[in-house]
Amino acid sequence: MTTKRPVRVHDAPLAIGPYSQGQVVELEGVRHVYTSGQIALDPTTGQLVGDDAAAQTAQVMKNLEAVLRGAGCDFSDVVKTTVYLADMEDFQAMNEVYAKHFGDAPPARTTIAAAGLPKSARIEIDAVAVRREA
Repeated sequence: MTTKRPVRVHDAPLAIGPYSQGQVVELEGVRHVYTSGQIALDPTTGQLVGDDAAAQTAQVMKNLEAVLRGAGCDFSDVVKTTVYLADMEDFQAMNEVYAKHFGDAPPARTTIAAAGLPKSARIEIDAVAVRREA
């Protein structure tokens, strides 16, 4: 049997539109987690954090970690991410912060230049995670 439930955590920003922070799909003992894109919003104030790509990436990764944790996963379960950059000149700074969150087997990743990210963010990242239930 397949079940689906939204992820709602308080230590990540609330959705700023008609979507969930993430979705958990349980299928034959395997948990699939799909996060919504996270930007560098402070979960308490709802304000954008950081003026540069490194600072924004650090906050984005905190937000992703909170959503993953709320879904019963962590960065070791992530199999795919998509990174959206307002400016590809930020690639190196984003990459340095991003790499600290994954070990020797990082997930597959797509990086896209995308103009007009929400709230004029420099970076947005979403993730897909998979975990077999014990």
